[in-house]
Amino acid sequence: MEYLLIFLFILAIYYSFRYAWWTKTVNLKYPRILMYHMISKHKKGAKFNGLRVDPIEFEKQIKYLVDTGWTFFTMSELINSKSSLPNKSVAITFDDGYEDNFTNAFPILEKYNVKATIYLVVHRHNREWSSKRKKKNNNGELKNEPKLLDEQIVKLINSGLIEIGSHTMTHNNLPTLSSNDKKNEIYNSKIIIEENFKIKCNSFCYPFGLYDNEDIQITKDSFYTNAVTTKKGINNLTKANIFELDRITISGKDNILAFKIKLKRGLRGLNK
Repeated sequence: MEYLLIFLFILAIYYSFRYAWWTKTVNLKYPRILMYHMISKHKKGAKFNGLRVDPIEFEKQIKYLVDTGWTFFTMSELINSKSSLPNKSVAITFDDGYEDNFTNAFPILEKYNVKATIYLVVHRHNREWSSKRKKKNNNGELKNEPKLLDEQIVKLINSGLIEIGSHTMTHNNLPTLSSNDKKNEIYNSKIIIEENFKIKCNSFCYPFGLYDNEDIQITKDSFYTNAVTTKKGINNLTKANIFELDRITISGKDNILAFKIKLKRGLRGLNK
């Protein structure tokens, strides 16, 4: 009995730090920006399953948001309304432009009438970019993941639920590039998206969440209205730099409890 009590005590301590359920909720007048990549089943032995949120779990998350009274915005809408947002405002974002955003995520978003923003890499097909952050990541896994087709993007836009933002031309590591190459990645991607889909491209996402002051200035000069990072957190939009917005990372390893706790404070545990 004594060993059982010790085991239960250790278990309680572990889950207390893992989920930090006891920590204070960040003010609900500050919007939550959720970061997703793929909505798909995990692949056995895959390196990037953390980027794959199972469609069943994704629907649980969306249903929870709907059932608990969250109001959904695209990123452009969120910024345009930043001074008059209701409590429990949320923007769902997807990075890169994977095809499962259309085949798996969109039917769920449509079912619940939920808006989202997709950050599109212009030259996304048959391109390996994971090694641009770490050379050892060059295993072809993300290169071989199907990406959105233009005709699918048109259907997403026509739904009225999806905003298309830019995630650069090639998903390169911006701080390593020359000024001209940075401008090509940031500015030209916006122009091509606008021309190809006959829309305004207002929202930008830094690849890998890596950027420097020059990248921020080029983004502003390119007439975007906002930009997101991969830094974990919740923004007070009336005070935040709208070209360095934090997001809440939704991992394929998160259960619904982790998701609910991340909504409270931006992190699952004390520092994750």
